[in-house]
Amino acid sequence: MKLSDIADNAGSRKKRMRVGRGIGSGKGKTSGRGGKGQTARSGVRIKGFEGGQMPLHRRLPKRGFNNIFRLDFAEINLDRLQEAIDAKLVDTKETVTVESLVKAGVIRRAKDGLRLLGRGELKAKLAIEVYGASKSAIEAVEKAGGSVKILAPAKKEEGEAA
Repeated sequence: MKLSDIADNAGSRKKRMRVGRGIGSGKGKTSGRGGKGQTARSGVRIKGFEGGQMPLHRRLPKRGFNNIFRLDFAEINLDRLQEAIDAKLVDTKETVTVESLVKAGVIRRAKDGLRLLGRGELKAKLAIEVYGASKSAIEAVEKAGGSVKILAPAKKEEGEAA
């Protein structure tokens, strides 16, 4: 191989389009920027403008709100947990936590905590620590001889002093 043999791959370098060089070039006159006025300028664009009429997004009423204290839970059903046990991803002798399930690859991420749901059935005896669990899930785990520890603070009943 000689220095004179070295060359770029075909099509790896492309000449830039020269704009504003006559109508025959295909990019003459407005240089691909369309018509005149505000739309031809950079950085300025009226998105919902309706010619001075009150725009639709301002005519419609506002609804709802975003609760900034809302928690987003990772969820797991009993059948998915049983599959993980059968595949030997989860050790039944140790306490099952969010971290252990993420490490085993059963759930993708911990989010704000884990919530155990009651779809399917559980055959193995497990000790589980979760942020929350449905009644049916707790019953199924206890029926299999396991235990569920709820990490969430207990809810106050209505009428109780704060």
